Amino acid sequence: MNWSLGAGLEGRGVIVTGAAGGIGRKVAEAFAAVGSRVMAIDREQRQLDELIAGLEGTGHVAAMADLADIGEHDRLIDEARQRLGSVYVLANLAAVLRRRPELDMVSESDWDVQHDVNLKAAFFLSRTASRAMISQGTGGRIIAFASQGWWTGGLTGSVVYAASKGGVVSMTRGLARLLGPHRITVNCVAPGFVRTSMLTADLSREAYDDLATDIPLGYVAEPSAVAGVVVFLASDHASYITGATINVSGGFLMY
Repeated sequence: MNWSLGAGLEGRGVIVTGAAGGIGRKVAEAFAAVGSRVMAIDREQRQLDELIAGLEGTGHVAAMADLADIGEHDRLIDEARQRLGSVYVLANLAAVLRRRPELDMVSESDWDVQHDVNLKAAFFLSRTASRAMISQGTGGRIIAFASQGWWTGGLTGSVVYAASKGGVVSMTRGLARLLGPHRITVNCVAPGFVRTSMLTADLSREAYDDLATDIPLGYVAEPSAVAGVVVFLASDHASYITGATINVSGGFLMY
């Protein structure tokens, strides 16, 4: 057994969605650092180009796409197979959060856009990626993303976001059962409070400063604290873990 964190990932094709975001960027960098070839997907071409230019190694690819457009998924997976050589890992971090402090402020559009990206697109992209993994015959790893909200119901006006992330956790378990016979593991990462633009958007400074008081470890995490967990779940070390939701919240949640 290779005891490096990225055991089994050298030369593997890895897709990271939401790659221009705070956690997504660190996840892409971590996979590149262990020798994987990365396709970084997001809606911001300039940020994607900057990310790809800074990754270790070679053979990385930027792909601009709106994942809510399900019709794009076949193209993205086909391109990944062609340019990376194969698809072994899908790390699906793309998400939308719209905070609404009062229930009556939630519009149908708020509901639709968060569920379309956070849950619907996550399911259909996972399905498309799993088809490629099955046809390759070498197994694979699908890593979804929830948040603390799947358990708490959402804080600071994020009930709709939380509902979508609860769906992601259930989806993860269902996919793990269906894809296990193909040696494809499906797991979910549930970060707590991480210092990203999504966390701080529409959040007062006072509310942000109060977050750390509820965390036993006493601080808001940096995105790199989550990236190592994702690489572990994709590695050979996690080959017998599937259907799990990994709590990365500094003790804010305990389960």
